[in-house]
Amino acid sequence: MTDLRAAIVGTGFMGRVHAEALARIGVSVVGFVGSSPQRVAAAGLAPAYGSFDEMLGDDRVDVVHICSPNEQHRGQVLAALRAGKHVVCEKPLALTAAQSRELCSTATELGLVNAVCFVNRFYPLCQDAAFRVSSGSVGPVRLITGQYLQDWLAKDTDWNWRLDPAVGGSLRVVGDIGSHWLDLVGYVSGQRIDAVMADLTTAIPQRIRPTGSVETFAESNGTGEAVTVTSEDIAGVLLRFSGGARGVLTLSQISPGRKNNLSFEMSGADASLAWGLENPEQLWIGYRDGPNQLQLREAGDYPAGHAQGYPDTFKAMFGAVYAAVADGKVPEAPNYPTFDDGLEQVLVGEAIAESARVGHWVSVERTDPRKRAAT
Repeated sequence: MTDLRAAIVGTGFMGRVHAEALARIGVSVVGFVGSSPQRVAAAGLAPAYGSFDEMLGDDRVDVVHICSPNEQHRGQVLAALRAGKHVVCEKPLALTAAQSRELCSTATELGLVNAVCFVNRFYPLCQDAAFRVSSGSVGPVRLITGQYLQDWLAKDTDWNWRLDPAVGGSLRVVGDIGSHWLDLVGYVSGQRIDAVMADLTTAIPQRIRPTGSVETFAESNGTGEAVTVTSEDIAGVLLRFSGGARGVLTLSQISPGRKNNLSFEMSGADASLAWGLENPEQLWIGYRDGPNQLQLREAGDYPAGHAQGYPDTFKAMFGAVYAAVADGKVPEAPNYPTFDDGLEQVLVGEAIAESARVGHWVSVERTDPRKRAAT
């Protein structure tokens, strides 16, 4: 892969994560795009393009990584595809299902490799769990429960661009972290989400927006102007899955002490599986008529006992994506999350938002948006 080259759009936390992972798989980053070359330099990244269009015109760039704020995704992804670049995009793929469909169809029409960074699939024990389900060792999955809790927006002085719906979108906790949980349990269980019933709550309706920008997971200095916040801090969602399973999900970005607590439990007819992001080296396996087991990671890039974590998921995902780019075509069955998976989570998010608005079950849209039926 050393002859493949990338460009990264975005200079924040995710842009640096992508750059590190690309370096680890031997892909050169020929340049970064920020709001200005000075912003790129201030982030400690180099070299800087003078503009997004300058990057698109660089024939050295094979793949564009979109790590910019959410509202920029649709336009930047579309431009990159039309320039003949393969694209890796942070979630959400776009702010609406219509925009996401446009990107899916454009990528398919042009035959370009496309991916969305649902990287939790690449934890080895999540792949182990998916194999256990698909092989039938846990039996039909009946119940899926879990949570994704964080605390980085627990104070009214905490701020990030995700709190501005014009930049981050109308859904926040659902789109920002809920989509990761929903994608992961869909991957592990092999079941899609058919319908949802949701409650969304803004627990901190007024926050202090600082005069300058605040990077993800960083604290502001607490000074600035008071602004009204409309996106949700908390979400509770009931789920109906395509294979008959039922689910319960709790989401929060205001839970003190919970830094990045994604966890799920799946109850099958013959066994249960439980895994958590803050302790990713262990998979719990439960039985009715035998002793429970704690499976430690054995497969992966490092020997057992040598922790394999968050940065390694990007390395693994990008390795799969760049193998497809090197092959020169989109695989028939990609082993990485594609734009179609990004569209899926936008559709689920829209159903969650509608359910919270109308107060009852809503089916996840699959075809013509006019055919969505409340259930």
